[in-house]
Amino acid sequence: MNLSDSWTAGQPRLVRINAAEVVFNALRHAIETGQLEVGSRLSSEATLAHQYGVSRSVIREALRSCSALGLTVTRTGKGTFVVSDCVAHDLVLGKYSALHLMEARPHIEVPAAALAAERRSDEDLDSLRAILESMAGEEDPQIWVGLDASFHAAIASASGNGVFEQVVADIRDAMANQSETINLITGRQQRSDAEHQLIFDAIEKGSPSAAAQAMRVHLSAVGEALDTILGDETRKDLDGNS
Repeated sequence: MNLSDSWTAGQPRLVRINAAEVVFNALRHAIETGQLEVGSRLSSEATLAHQYGVSRSVIREALRSCSALGLTVTRTGKGTFVVSDCVAHDLVLGKYSALHLMEARPHIEVPAAALAAERRSDEDLDSLRAILESMAGEEDPQIWVGLDASFHAAIASASGNGVFEQVVADIRDAMANQSETINLITGRQQRSDAEHQLIFDAIEKGSPSAAAQAMRVHLSAVGEALDTILGDETRKDLDGNS
């Protein structure tokens, strides 16, 4: 090994950051350090897109995460305003909060995965396999989170239990919003892909216990990622009051 090889081997692995993450980090830093004060209105999407040299869809993704963290609020026809300089105690995901989702999902998706392993049809497996193949290497965050929600919905459908299927359909948008924000902040996409594959493998093998455990591990990992955003104490407080 020459000196160049030795130096290269000692360098840290670079973490790939997408455009929305760059914009989000810049906006969050500006808000938390007071460069963008509480009560101030952000520039328009078009202006921000020009400023950062990205598309408006990238700006919208970053703004959704700022809103989910409770840092900003968007008022129709008026713009996006800074409402807090610190992260809220929960993520705002439309009809449901992130913490409420994380309380409920293990009681829905773990048994649904077990039933899917017992009852899945060849068509169910083909559908799940196709979703996983589409997710692998997908670089568009919005497309990926849509596929993520589809994967979980497909498992609920494969369970053959209409209640599980309907409940997952009802929380699907909130799940996608949560996944988008968590991935943007913690970079969990590739890890989620690996966890999804283990869930699928167990369902394909027809092992209810393995499918349930794989789903349990996946949801636990999502919960841990949420803790890194909101802080462990928020989850502990919620657990203590439940």
